Amino acid sequence: MSALPTSAVIGVIGAGAMGAGIAQVAAQAGHSVILHDNQPGAAKAGIDNIRRQLEKRVAKGKMIQGDVDNIIARLQPADAIDALADSHLVIEAIVENLEIKRQVFAQLEALCSPDTLLASNTSSLSITSIAANLERPERMAGLHFFNPAPVMKLVEVVSGLATTTNVADTLYDTAVAWGKVAVHASSTPGFIVNRVARPFYAECLRLLQEGASDAATIDALLRQAGGFRMGPFELMDLIGHDVNYAVTRSVFDAYYGDTRFEPSLVQQALVEAGRLGRKSGKGFFDYAEGAAKPQPAFAAPANTELPALVVQGDPGVIPPLLERAQEAGLDVVRRESLQPDGTPRLYLGDLVLALSDGRCAAERAINEGLDALVLFDLCLDYRSASAIALAASHTTSPEARQLATAFFQRLGMDVVWLTDTPGLVVLRTVAMLANEAADAVLQGVCSAQDGDLAMQAGVNYPRGPLAWADSLGLPFVHRTLTHLQQSYGEERYRSSFLLRRNALSEESFHE
Repeated sequence: MSALPTSAVIGVIGAGAMGAGIAQVAAQAGHSVILHDNQPGAAKAGIDNIRRQLEKRVAKGKMIQGDVDNIIARLQPADAIDALADSHLVIEAIVENLEIKRQVFAQLEALCSPDTLLASNTSSLSITSIAANLERPERMAGLHFFNPAPVMKLVEVVSGLATTTNVADTLYDTAVAWGKVAVHASSTPGFIVNRVARPFYAECLRLLQEGASDAATIDALLRQAGGFRMGPFELMDLIGHDVNYAVTRSVFDAYYGDTRFEPSLVQQALVEAGRLGRKSGKGFFDYAEGAAKPQPAFAAPANTELPALVVQGDPGVIPPLLERAQEAGLDVVRRESLQPDGTPRLYLGDLVLALSDGRCAAERAINEGLDALVLFDLCLDYRSASAIALAASHTTSPEARQLATAFFQRLGMDVVWLTDTPGLVVLRTVAMLANEAADAVLQGVCSAQDGDLAMQAGVNYPRGPLAWADSLGLPFVHRTLTHLQQSYGEERYRSSFLLRRNALSEESFHE
């Protein structure tokens, strides 16, 4: 199939931020757009706001006035839904209420041509359910834009049970023609992004609840070590806890209480207290004028003399860390591994440094017979990471901890000491994101390629979760999840069957 031609008229229902944004996208792509809202004057107000936003770009030299005038000329306000009768595609962007959406689409079916494509911008409701009462549900799909629609690249093209391949492909090609990054998804709770993203919030909320560290420090680690654009707590404050918590509850309920999506009591308390984030002036952080911004709890400088670094075993994903050590003037000595699985260890005298594998340091020290063990966290890129999380076993002396601090600080990294928690911060977050993405692929929600693309284009992840898992090695990711499940004794950390199967068969998600 091919995209709708620019001669096709696009109807948009709902002149709020999302509806007006979608109308702007279609008009910028060259379509005539009819923007309808049942509140008198709302559609005109929406178009007036689009003009103001575009003229701000003109003032900054990013657009010319002629282009703005042409875009606005293609936008027509309509207070009556009848004005949409000749549309080739109608996109609904109204309140997230199933019955109201069903009523709107029933009206559209009676009003529009049988060839008119119907789409909903819903982020949480089932496309199958919305279309269930239509005479021709096969022509309806989800077209889920992200806010703000003119800026955010991703569009999820969501197929309901009855949606035909031709309809989904036409919407996909149209979204691409509008300058968007499109992905296919099936109509399941959360689609791709709102489902796969849940662990980014959930794991860090759990770490906070368990006292592993504070919100500002965990945010810093996800940014500086994990490469994420924003930390989870500042992002939840930006989204609004009422919205974020509601999405989590919706996905949790839709999956019949699967503990993988279990809401957080910490976030529930914020919602109950009215601490919704930036919109209310306070969430995890205080946004009042003059309020002090909390700083990460980085370790104080450690002025400890460092011995040679001994590397035992296959370094796996940490060669850039060893290169940093050499560039920092440390002697690096390599030895064969004595571990059956070839797991790499770094030695600073009697101190063992090891990449976390999902076990807490105490358990690993006991299992491996180590007196002084410090675990370090995963980094997106050990070459450029500017912070790292550490955790020590109960038998590790203060002097050994100082040695570990001095080592990573010598490499130019801020050091965070966590309580002894399994999987630390970045590793457990990435493992759980990959696990959820793998389950989405297993259940036919999306392809591995679209799953990764959606998370990068939709929420700006530094890597697609499945590509990240491939780079780490699926056996390692599977082993990390298994250790997390053993540590907590919860189904929440069960490894996706697809991830487990690929780990055992040594198949990657992106062959």
